[in-house]
Amino acid sequence: MHKDEGQDDDGHFSSSYSLTEPEDTKAHYKSWAATYDKEVSEENQYAQPQRCAEALAQYLEPARTRVLDAGCGSGLSGVALKAAGYKTIDGCDFSPDMLARAHDKGVYAKLFEADLNEGQPDTSNATYDAVTAVGVFSFGHVSPDACDDLLRITKPGGYLIIALNEKFWDEGSLSKKVNQLESDGAIRILSTEYGAHLPGHDVNGWVLVLRKK
Repeated sequence: MHKDEGQDDDGHFSSSYSLTEPEDTKAHYKSWAATYDKEVSEENQYAQPQRCAEALAQYLEPARTRVLDAGCGSGLSGVALKAAGYKTIDGCDFSPDMLARAHDKGVYAKLFEADLNEGQPDTSNATYDAVTAVGVFSFGHVSPDACDDLLRITKPGGYLIIALNEKFWDEGSLSKKVNQLESDGAIRILSTEYGAHLPGHDVNGWVLVLRKK
């Protein structure tokens, strides 16, 4: 979805955080799809797609790597992954209108509709070498419990890269989930890096690199 870019913004930004019903979410991103890239990337310099692609590249060579861009939105992270050298990139999102924008980027091998909160029953265990979730964990969007299914479809020894804004990180539910997964022996936390998130709105955020055991 790539939806958490700034909690206190006007228009589409602020209304993102009042969404509670699935159909409202689809309607919201249907109305935003046409201008999303301009508002988020061009006008506000969304930094997390590049940060996540660079973080993954530190651990996993692009050759023969299959990546899922989970909550791919309009495809900004797919573009960043391709620029980092990754060639086999799938993407999924809850919004069919955002998926149409992602398709236009021409960087995905496969695109499909998915509600990350409900899991991905049509995706087999241990399908991907890496999964990225850029801006999907946020207020009123994807729950931290979705990590369980994202790890299910990641290969043993594979990577889950999560980017989120500082406000949702400070809320605490995702950090609690990640720490619990490490305590349970499901993952190893390799890095947590604070930095630019949405510079145009003076919002910073975190990039987490998790490795599945």
